[in-house]
Amino acid sequence: MSISLKQIRYFIAAAESGRISQAAVELNVSQSAVTAAVQQLEAVLGVRLFERHAAGVALTREGNRFLLHGRNIMAAVAEAVREPRAAGAAVTGTVRVGVTYTVAGYFLPHHHARFASSFPGVTLNLFEAPRDVIEQALLDGALDIAVMLVSNLQARDALAAETLIRSRRRLWLPAEHPLLRQGRVGLSDVARHPYIMLTVDEAGHTAGRYWALTPFRPEVIFKTSSVESVRSMVAAGMGVTILSDLVYRPWSLEGQRLERRQIEDEIPTMDVGLAWRADTALTPAARTFREFVNLACAGQG
Repeated sequence: MSISLKQIRYFIAAAESGRISQAAVELNVSQSAVTAAVQQLEAVLGVRLFERHAAGVALTREGNRFLLHGRNIMAAVAEAVREPRAAGAAVTGTVRVGVTYTVAGYFLPHHHARFASSFPGVTLNLFEAPRDVIEQALLDGALDIAVMLVSNLQARDALAAETLIRSRRRLWLPAEHPLLRQGRVGLSDVARHPYIMLTVDEAGHTAGRYWALTPFRPEVIFKTSSVESVRSMVAAGMGVTILSDLVYRPWSLEGQRLERRQIEDEIPTMDVGLAWRADTALTPAARTFREFVNLACAGQG
């Protein structure tokens, strides 16, 4: 079993906060994800990294040693992302980048800012459009590369693509919802509650595909293209929904709490990645952008 950057990042967050629950909030993941990452690290290393107690967790002697190594590893990765290679520092040009809605709002801004800082000679011209429009623009040569939901990609025979992150889809519920107290939750349970359906970036079509594999159907009371509307409606108790961790935030704009639950049924991940025309070589500037985003996402685990 190998060690991943994500496991190290989760371990550092738990060590610095002293509580698994607080680390989970800071990382925007579930407590079980942090716990699993720490347990996997302990299994690989063959030592206990934390002592568990009522108030949280405390580093063992071995944990303190590994914390130093972990910080050095993450610092080295951050430096690799921050400092372009000598050959890349001189790269100049313009990259025409297509982005879909979810990518534009919840994935790209952080990477765009860091890329602009690392490669001041490269200009990124961003174009937001639906998936089908972006695919056609790539095929027509109007775009150089796209950051999009590659899990929705259709023109796979003509476009090259690679996945950057896979975001798990989970059930969103308001605080105190009865399904939070249930041992296991499946689509059969979700079907008994009002459902808020997101439609942007083909979310409704994706949901329809995995619901169609079951005899159950969601009781859709409202459809919207706004993630924030879904978040507010769920937090207010109007219904539940199933969306990806990438767009999850624990609070609505009105300050109401949202919770998440894992679904027992097989739900596909939402995959964010890059796509470009398969029979056309990327320009040096576009290739630099591709390499940078790949490395940045690897650093996130």
